[in-house]
Amino acid sequence: MGAIRTPRGKWIEAGLRALSAGGPDAVRVEALAQVLGVSKGGFYGYFANRDALLNEMLETWEREVTDETIGRVEAEGGDARERLARLTVLASSGAGLLTDVTTDLAIRDWARRDPAVAERLRRADNRRMAYLRSLYGEFCADEADVEARCMVTFSVWIGNHLVAADHGPRSRTDVLQTIRARLLAP
Repeated sequence: MGAIRTPRGKWIEAGLRALSAGGPDAVRVEALAQVLGVSKGGFYGYFANRDALLNEMLETWEREVTDETIGRVEAEGGDARERLARLTVLASSGAGLLTDVTTDLAIRDWARRDPAVAERLRRADNRRMAYLRSLYGEFCADEADVEARCMVTFSVWIGNHLVAADHGPRSRTDVLQTIRARLLAP
């Protein structure tokens, strides 16, 4: 009986974890094999080289944060406010490696130094913003208001994790709930 191969997805997941922890330079075949407890030979059964893995990591991330996330939100239906609330919970939950903000931040940092990654990030961000526009547009008639709400929503999702400020007598959760309530108001 032949040896069981480490699934392709495990290599991608390990690569994304390494990226989140140490940037693209941390994504090394030998290090990933060690983390997975396998030889690096199995890697080459799936990927021609490290660049091929990096590309698949980005493809997987982009698909997850756009089409798959939108699909999950849309699958449960509801009006625009319900879908926005569900999107906010899903986006801020860190429920999976691909939707965890640390992965997003690592890709943003990488994009600052790599034009191809920057273009992929721009494409993903544009897709995310287009979805937000479609939702806010269902109950906001003013295009400027829609765009402002989209920008605030996206900025809070990404930036909230970078802000260390206290909020006086309010908790961070209270402040975020107030922001959501205002964004969802007519």
